[in-house]
Amino acid sequence: MSDAAQTAPASPSDRVEEDKILPIVVYALYLLGFTNGLTFLVGLIVAYVNRETAGPINASHYTFAIRTFWMSIGWFLIGAAMFFFGLILAVLLIGIPMLMVGGAIMGAIGVFFAARCIMGLVYLLKGEAYPRPTTWLI
Repeated sequence: MSDAAQTAPASPSDRVEEDKILPIVVYALYLLGFTNGLTFLVGLIVAYVNRETAGPINASHYTFAIRTFWMSIGWFLIGAAMFFFGLILAVLLIGIPMLMVGGAIMGAIGVFFAARCIMGLVYLLKGEAYPRPTTWLI
């Protein structure tokens, strides 16, 4: 009878909690990056450095944060290129639609980036791993 008590599954209160500080710092640095731009890179470096040694919950958040950064950078560069070439071609009036689409892409990526950071924080503060860290969606 004592053997059955020892092999019983651990209750949720008995499980080991992972330290949430560094993933919170990564998300905070990302959100702070909207004001200065440099902390985007600092947050990315922190996520890369800690991803391999993190537990499963934090590792999912680090993966999510890293993918958020690279997806956002890729789409932002596409929007910036469209904006730049639209600006050049706006002299001939044929670049105005490209200018508007490029600006819209860059703005939408800013909202997308912030929404992904906020959703990551919500899951992290609930103590849950991000359910789909490799998705393209929120």
